[in-house]
Formats: sequence, C-alpha cells, structure tokens
Amino acid sequence: MLRVLLLACVLLLGACASQAPLPAGNPSLPLPMQLHIERHLAGQQQDWLLVIQREGPGIRWSMMDPLGIPQARQQLIDGHWQADGLLPPNPEARELFAALLFALTPADELSRNYPDAQQQGGQRSLPARWDIRYTQPLSFELNLPQGPHYRVTPLGEPTS
Repeated sequence: MLRVLLLACVLLLGACASQAPLPAGNPSLPLPMQLHIERHLAGQQQDWLLVIQREGPGIRWSMMDPLGIPQARQQLIDGHWQADGLLPPNPEARELFAALLFALTPADELSRNYPDAQQQGGQRSLPARWDIRYTQPLSFELNLPQGPHYRVTPLGEPTS
C-alpha cells in the first residue's frame, strides 16, 4: 500500500512539473481568431479547427475536428487553465494551447512574458519546450522535442 501511495505522489509531482509554461501577463492578441491546425506524428496527420476568443475575464480555446465535433475546450483565466464544458481532460491540447499562446505573443511582448524565450528572425523558441518557425505572422510550424509537430495557418488560407 505504501508503494502505491508513493508511486501516486511521484506521478502527481511529475505531472505538475511538466505543466506547460504560461506568460507572465496576458499578451495582446487580435481576437477572435480562427486557426487551422495540422498535427503530424509518426506519418499520421490530423486536422483541427481552433477558435480563440475573449470571454469575460479569460480567453476561451475551442478545438474541433473537420466535422465540428469538439476535441478540447479550455479557458485561460488569471494565468490558469480551466475546463470548459464536459469534455474529458486533454493534456496534449492544453500543451498545444500554451504553445500557441507563446507563438502568437507579439514580438515586443515576448521577453516580458517569457523571460527564457529566444527569438531570431523568423524563429522563436522556448528551449527544451517549443520551437516555432514562421512563414507569416499567423502561419508557422510548431515543433515539440518529442513530437508531435504542428502546422498552423489562419482558417481559409491554403495549407500546401
């Protein structure tokens, strides 16, 4: 029994330690925003639509598949993620949303909100976490060290 309790504590601490970083303050984003997300992992591709909008004191992130079926919904309120609706927890989506917040933060607000961030030309990174390569301000590739890799474009723009 003690081993089980110890293992549960270690797993809980590991989950807390791996929580995606959030900005020190709310970056000024041009909301509402609709993005097309292509997820690539192990030769497989998935497509999602992401809607980001202000709602009350927070920012709502709603992701759905091409058929409109919700995949993840979260609200970022006062620097903390909160579940929005009855969808089960989706740690990958929460990591994606945090990475997108980093990618979408205006360049002049980056060092204030992410002190460890590095930016040079059309690239931005948070070492050991995220690597962003921009083709346009709202079109970029987002790479996580262990995958998956994402291609992000404003909704309605060609993806090839």
